[in-house]
Order: sequence, then structure tokens, then C-alpha cells
Amino acid sequence: MASVYLFIGPVIRKKSSVVTYTSRFDICKPLCSSNSTSSSSMGVDTAVNAKPLIVRRSANYQPSLWSFDHVQSLTSRYTGEDIYATRAHVLKEEVKAMLPKDTTNVGNPLIKTLELVDDLQRLGISYHFEEDIRNVLEMIYHDYYKRHESWNEMDLNLKSLGFRLLRQHGYQVPQDIFHNFMDEIQNLKPQSYEDMVSLLNLYEASYHSFEDESILDNVRDFTTRYLQENLENMDQSISLLVSHALELPLHWRVPRVEAKWFIQVYDQKRNGMNPTLIELARMDFNIVQTIHLEDLKDSSRWWRNMKWDQKLCFARDRLVENFLWTIGVSYLPHFSYGRRVLTKVNALITTIDDIYDVYGTLDELEKFTDVIDRWDINAIDELPDYMKICFHGFYNTINEIAYNTLTDTGFHSLPFLKQAWTDLCKAYLVEAKWFHNRHAPTLEEYLDNACVSISAHVTLMHFNFLASTTSSAQIGQCMERADNIVRCSAQILRLSDDLGTSADEMERGDNSKSIQCYMHDTGGTEDEARTYLHELIMITWKKLNKERALCDNSQISREFIECATNIARMSQFMYGHGDWHGRPDDVTINHVLSLLCDPIQEI
Repeated sequence: MASVYLFIGPVIRKKSSVVTYTSRFDICKPLCSSNSTSSSSMGVDTAVNAKPLIVRRSANYQPSLWSFDHVQSLTSRYTGEDIYATRAHVLKEEVKAMLPKDTTNVGNPLIKTLELVDDLQRLGISYHFEEDIRNVLEMIYHDYYKRHESWNEMDLNLKSLGFRLLRQHGYQVPQDIFHNFMDEIQNLKPQSYEDMVSLLNLYEASYHSFEDESILDNVRDFTTRYLQENLENMDQSISLLVSHALELPLHWRVPRVEAKWFIQVYDQKRNGMNPTLIELARMDFNIVQTIHLEDLKDSSRWWRNMKWDQKLCFARDRLVENFLWTIGVSYLPHFSYGRRVLTKVNALITTIDDIYDVYGTLDELEKFTDVIDRWDINAIDELPDYMKICFHGFYNTINEIAYNTLTDTGFHSLPFLKQAWTDLCKAYLVEAKWFHNRHAPTLEEYLDNACVSISAHVTLMHFNFLASTTSSAQIGQCMERADNIVRCSAQILRLSDDLGTSADEMERGDNSKSIQCYMHDTGGTEDEARTYLHELIMITWKKLNKERALCDNSQISREFIECATNIARMSQFMYGHGDWHGRPDDVTINHVLSLLCDPIQEI
């Protein structure tokens, strides 16, 4: 029988620029399915030797929006249909023939080749042509963009689109290619489709900037202002693309979400639509969606067997939302097993985070952290019942993941995974101590710890073993080299999370988040804090862009770099309009249905 929680919201007192928090708490039993006669290490014990009452908080999380039976009932007619696979193969061969094989064909005309590459990426089908695209961009870079004397022969659109695609793929095209951009935009007309495509590509290119690239900063400021001011004067076919870009630039968007949107726009609005591309994009989306659906159903069965939704019902039951994160990290069909593993990892993180952040007492959390550090299943007798269930399920899951990695690849990943999880729980414990000691960290102190407690390094450590083809020792070295890219990804995730969830967390009396830390440090308002954090996200994206370029020529895989970048993208997707992870709403449901359930209809 589920426990009944009594919750009284926190009292928040603000005096001058200093915010203090006085929490009020729940009184509840930890094991949601325990009967009224069983004794517990917490709550009100009804036995003769009653234990002291323990007061606990509750976040009052809503139950899952997706039942097990509903998830298992989902089907797709694209499952195992050879007719679709056969047709897709024919289409892929036709598209492959469109990509030039030598420099002679690349230049006829160059902009068309770049637009084809851009369309393949935005439609979500470029992964079929990775080697061909890499060869094309290599030729284009060396024959056109590497030589400064070639820039004067390019128009603004060619410069902008080429710059964006080449930087995205790790080529060192300097910002100086836009040194005279103001001269080139003097005669642009908002009514002209071609002119606004050029300006839109220039706007998108500016989001691939590094730190201290003032030309690109000026480009971004000017294009943003110009596009906003002239949006109503544009042709509808381009205004839709512009408003979409102004909401969030392409570089910051989740590839799979963008693909679904762009397929519909390309099909209905785009000038010069290629019927072969759109047919392949629709068919490929539906085929891959079927793979995702099977991954979700498998993950759902694992979650049901864990029984944490029943036994640890104080925590968020977000299996589908956790799976949605893995689609954002990698939607590619070959990563099916990896998505299933990362869904488990995300589910473990969500529950353990709630134990530290909401439910556990400080004494329990210290014991729990110690047991994880020791990785000793025999030590769970030291823990309360709900933590025994949590640690046992967690311990078995990670050991199984490590075992499968060992048997499949020969990599002994367990020491790396244990260390990553221990670091995470120690960071959680730091925040728990801050809360119990009423310590208000500075923003710098908070972010140093929060870039670990946000758990990006745990996800990326698991991903590295799922995607790598090198040895365990080399993986460890790669993670050290990738430390900066991991931190950038984690910081964007942390700041986006705080911007989306801070209001709910402060209402229930949680620790100060980055918004409150900034307010405490500076005496500023919440609006000023939010503005500063958005600026910090921009700065961190610039650092991430630079790290992507540096890592591209190292032993760090392109797949790992994209995974780290996609975590940052997913954070802005999930928290850009609230807390779609902790408190999913109708918009979250629509995204899940769109990505996992509703195929794109053939025309």
C-alpha cells in the first residue's frame, strides 16, 4: 500500500540580498509497499520497541505518465518489413550518387554540394553517408576554404554555410573569413528569399565561435537583431526557418528532434525540395523509430523487474523520460544496446539523486556513500531498508553492465565505473552537507561541485565503454584528455537544469542553486541572475566548440564528442521551458509521442 505523505511547503525568508531557507518536512515511511504491521528503520515504528520518529522531506513528484502496459502495447508496422528496407537501400544508393567524388564535380556549383550535406544532416540521414561526406568536406576545405585568397571569390551565403559545416566537422576555418561582413550585408532585402537564407546561415555560423572571437560575436549580435526586426517582412517559407532559429540555434538543437521538425518543413515549405531525400528521410525515421520502440520496451521490462517505482516511490518514476535522454544522446540504429544501458544509468541517477537531494538523512547518506565507495554488498546490513533495496539493485545493474562489456569486448570497465559513481555520490554528499549545515556556497564553489553532481561524467564514462574500440587503459587516457569537454558539457547541463528547476526546488526548501548563489554573491535580482547564467551558457558553448576542435585530432572518438555535445543540447531541450524531466507535462507527452510512437505519414 502506498504511503500517504503530509507535505507543508517551505518558508522562504528574504532579507536584503541574503536568502535564508527554513524547510518544513514530510513524515513518511520509506518503503512504499510495506504493510502497516512491518517494522522499519524509519518512520513511526508500531512495535513495542519503537524507534525514534524520523522526519523526511517529499518533493511530491507526480506518478509516471506512462504505464507499463501502455508502453508494452506500442507497435509499429515498420517492424521487420523487408519492403521498407529494400526501398531504403535503393534510395541510399541514389543519394550517394549525388555526392561528388572529386574536386572537379564539387565546384558545380559549390553551394549546391554544401546545401546537400546540410540537408542530409538536418533530415537525420547523414549517418548513412559519413565517409562520403567526410571526403567531400575534405576536398572543399583544401580547395576553397583553406586558401585565404579564395574567400574574396565567395558570396556571403557560401562563406557562412561552408564555415558552419567545416567547423562542425573539426576544420580550422578562421573567423577572419567574415572580416568585412558588414560591407556584404549593406544591400540585403528582407523580402528576398535568397538574401534571408544568406543572413540565416550567417547567424547559424556565429554559434560555432570560440572564446575571444569578436568578429563572430558582432555577427551574432547583428544577425539576431536584424532577423528579429524583419521577421514579419519575410516570405513565409523562410520566416518559419528564421523564427525556429531565433528560438534556438541549430548547433544547440537535439539532432533527432530537429530531424522530425525539418522533415515536415522541408516537405512542405522548402524551395527546391528533393523528392529522393524526403522519401528516404521519412522512411528512415520510421524504421529507426521502430528500433527505438523496442529499446524502450526492453528498458520498461527491466524497470518493472527492479520494482523501484513501488519500493522507492518517494523518487521520480521517469523511465520514459530517461529513455528520451538516450535518444538525444544517440538516435543511431547501431547504438540500440547502448541506449538500453544508458536508460538504466539515467534511471539509477534519477533515483539516487532523489535519495540524496530529498529523502535521506545525513547519517544515512554518509553510510550509503561509504558503502558505494567500498563496493561491498555485504555492507548493506549497515543501511536502512530502502537503501538496501537501492544499493542491491544498483550494484547488480552496474556489475551486469561491466560483465557484458568484459565478455563482449574484453574491456574490464568496472574499476572505471565504480570510481565514476563514487565521485558522483561524494558530490551529492557535499550538497547534502551544505543543506543540513545551512551553508550557502559561492557560485564558483557551487559549480565546481555541481559539474560532478550533475552526473554527465558518469553517463560519458559508460558511453565511452559502449562505443570505444580501444583498450581499457586507452579509454582511461581518453577520458583524461576529454576532461575539459566533459566539464563544458556538464556545466551547460547544470546551468540549464537550474534555470528550469530552480523555482520548484527552492519552493520545497532545497539547497541554493546557481541562481541563488549568484544573487547571494552579488546582491543582484533573480532576473539579473538568470541573465548572467544565460551568458555563462553562451561562454561555455564557446569553450565546448574549442574543445571539440582540439579533440577532433586526438584519440578521442567523434562519437564521444557528439555524445558530450548532445548532453548539452538535451539539457536545453528538457529544461528550456521548465522541468520536463521531473515534472513532465503535455508538451513532454507530445514530444514522446512524436519521437517514439507517431510515424511520419507517407505522401
